Amino acid sequence: MDQATVNTLGFPILSLLIFLPVAGALGLLLMKSSQEGLIRMFALLVSIAGFLLSLPLFTAFDKTTHAMQFVERHAWIPAWNINYHLGLDGISILFVLLSTLVTILCILISWNSIKVKVKEFYISLLVVEAAMIGVFCSLDFFLFYIFWEAMLIPMYLLIGVWGGPNRIYAAVKFFLFTLVGSVLMLVGIIVLYLYSGGTFNILELSTRIYPYDMQLWLFWAFFAAFAVKVPMFPVHTWLPDAHTEAPTAGSVILAAVLIKMGAYGFLRFSLPILPEASKAMTPVMITLSVIAIIYGGIICLAQTDLKRLIAYSSVSHMGFVTLGIFALNVQGMEGGILQMINHGIVTGGLFLGVGVIYDRTHTRQISDYGGVASVMPVYASLFIVFTFASIGLPATNGFIGEFLILLGGFKANQWAGVLAASGIIIGAGYMLWLYQRVFFMETSEKVSGLHDLDTRELIALLPMVILIFWIGIYPDTFLGFMHESVRHLLERVNSGSAHGVSVAKNIVEILK
Repeated sequence: MDQATVNTLGFPILSLLIFLPVAGALGLLLMKSSQEGLIRMFALLVSIAGFLLSLPLFTAFDKTTHAMQFVERHAWIPAWNINYHLGLDGISILFVLLSTLVTILCILISWNSIKVKVKEFYISLLVVEAAMIGVFCSLDFFLFYIFWEAMLIPMYLLIGVWGGPNRIYAAVKFFLFTLVGSVLMLVGIIVLYLYSGGTFNILELSTRIYPYDMQLWLFWAFFAAFAVKVPMFPVHTWLPDAHTEAPTAGSVILAAVLIKMGAYGFLRFSLPILPEASKAMTPVMITLSVIAIIYGGIICLAQTDLKRLIAYSSVSHMGFVTLGIFALNVQGMEGGILQMINHGIVTGGLFLGVGVIYDRTHTRQISDYGGVASVMPVYASLFIVFTFASIGLPATNGFIGEFLILLGGFKANQWAGVLAASGIIIGAGYMLWLYQRVFFMETSEKVSGLHDLDTRELIALLPMVILIFWIGIYPDTFLGFMHESVRHLLERVNSGSAHGVSVAKNIVEILK
């Protein structure tokens, strides 16, 4: 992580990816609110342009190195040694691609469901996209924090303005939880800046050795921000409320990208910068992960609301992700990163599916459904793919991710592996039971007469289905990106923790 390659594309692709949505939002700002059709089409074209612009990242990325690629660096605030510093490695690149794809699907699925303040909705959506991409590209801690916080306001608006009946409560809860964690992270960033002699360079900070006591304090300061974002047990309570009340696009962004930022924070900051503390806290992190897996699954069995059930399933699935990351071996970490992408695809697809049927029935209560498969066979066929992927059926992406995580989990702690495996059984139970109640059983009055997917909805759902089978059948297309970066990260964790104790002891001796 201490090296950076030249930007082989020859143009600032990362800056374009970040500021294209911002330019699109400014363009929308100049349009009249009454031009709703033009607003929707313009937002869609901007998002498609962003996705097409991101494709060279996929084709031009060099998988043989752990070094940062497509690097851009310019002085920003020289007095504080703050730089506009961007770059991608094998850990972050897939999240940028996912962000650009998900934005298109969110715009498509919101085409008819958003009827008030249409212009403001799409402005918020594009600003969120810019902030998400910025988080994954930032190599300067100050710049990272700017993008991290920039997501809060548009996401707050998406939930609070276009959400359900309890949207204000859910939006405020989301804002407060994430803000409190972010403030503690800011304190940690300032401490690192002062201790390092005045640098926010993430790559440089990741090569230094810090006293063990300082690492422990910083680990928990970062944990406050990242654990809330994941969200880990027991700071997960904002997520079900936010998911339940958010519009479909908001739920998809939350599930597909935003909650991945917490796990990404552990990978990008906690492990390489604080390796000794990360190793010391591994038992705690594994324990919290296993609790989340089982607790989230059991809570799902008691849910009566479609979106709330899927929201709690995210708590369980993200428990697998953190288990894989803190297994601190190649299989677990690669499985955890891949499962972050998988969860974004599968759970994003599930929320897209819920949005489709909610637009027709205006109810999320599972008891109001039944017999959907008889009137919407195409929709039922696609939803069963998401269901099977969620429970990890072989040939789907969920299987590959969970298999690698369990392999790494068993290597790290056999009991953790056994308990996590039980979470898969619970997951199969609640997802198949959900599908039975919604798509089979007796056809309810609210369901009879519904029409199947139209072309726009089919286009929104099909990319997720394609990715489910692509990753499930040939995962090396995506795993190949992360091999070198994961190997280098684990080397840093092991070498940093090996030297951390001796460095701390030397500092104590000097102080004496």
